[in-house]
Amino acid sequence: MNEHDGQEEQAGDGAQVSTGTPNDKAAVPDAAIPELVIISGMSGAGRSTAAKCLEDLGWFVVDNLPPALIPTMVELGARSQGNVARIAVVVDVRGRRFFDNLRESLADLEAKNVTRRIVFLESSDDALVRRFESVRRPHPLQGDGRIVDGIAAERELLRELRGDADLVIDTSSLNVHELRAKMDAQFAGEEEPELRATVMSFGYKYGLPVDADLVVDCRFLPNPHWVPELRPYTGLNEEVSGYVFNQPGAKEFLDRYTELLQLVATGYRREGKRYVTIAVGCTGGKHRSVAMSEKLAARLAAEGVETVVVHRDMGRE
Repeated sequence: MNEHDGQEEQAGDGAQVSTGTPNDKAAVPDAAIPELVIISGMSGAGRSTAAKCLEDLGWFVVDNLPPALIPTMVELGARSQGNVARIAVVVDVRGRRFFDNLRESLADLEAKNVTRRIVFLESSDDALVRRFESVRRPHPLQGDGRIVDGIAAERELLRELRGDADLVIDTSSLNVHELRAKMDAQFAGEEEPELRATVMSFGYKYGLPVDADLVVDCRFLPNPHWVPELRPYTGLNEEVSGYVFNQPGAKEFLDRYTELLQLVATGYRREGKRYVTIAVGCTGGKHRSVAMSEKLAARLAAEGVETVVVHRDMGRE
């Protein structure tokens, strides 16, 4: 996220929600139950931007709602006669005294057959420190300590929720517009696809992508970097791609990994997971990983998986 725009705005003690008659548990038709997205993640990683994006797409957005009130919010939406069909709720450490109730609320939603997704906004410690310093605000959990102490405490508090997330977006190198584009790509469509995949090439020397669900290592293939006529080009070049896939094991690896992903995709669909990020790495993220990512994405698209290709480190050398 951009250092200035990525910073979260501070809010009051909590959202005010009129619950009407909380003890009224009359059943509502499943068709009337609104779709729910829970937005959470690290302070400064872009939760407010993600929430604003959904609001612009027509979602009913509630910021800093205590987790214990999420089922009540969904029930009110179900009684709105279709006026509130999609709800987005921002849950963060500003409501940490209610955070222990989130697990119970999620179980309640599952029992009521509520379609819910968790979007988790992630970012590196360095990026978060820069953002907090640029706006000269303390981290909500740092207390008398340093910003890094607050970040560490928050990361530990949110560890379990991050593991449960359906979609993790790393905003370390994203500006506001790029984050909005990612949210639009996931939520702007009229119809939700069964599964969406992001295939991301990367260079190991720049670090593993923190939002990767699956990681593929292409360093077992000979590196085109050591071929002088190929070195200036990337894996998008036909000659580079041809060189990569003419190496022993390259085509077999692509075939077998595609088969594995078909098995994984079936399990993801069964478990209700709609998003997966597949990180494909080589040394510098320029040749082998780029070529493999393009071929892998094409295979997934042919299998009916809506696929986006991102080359994270291409151009950094």
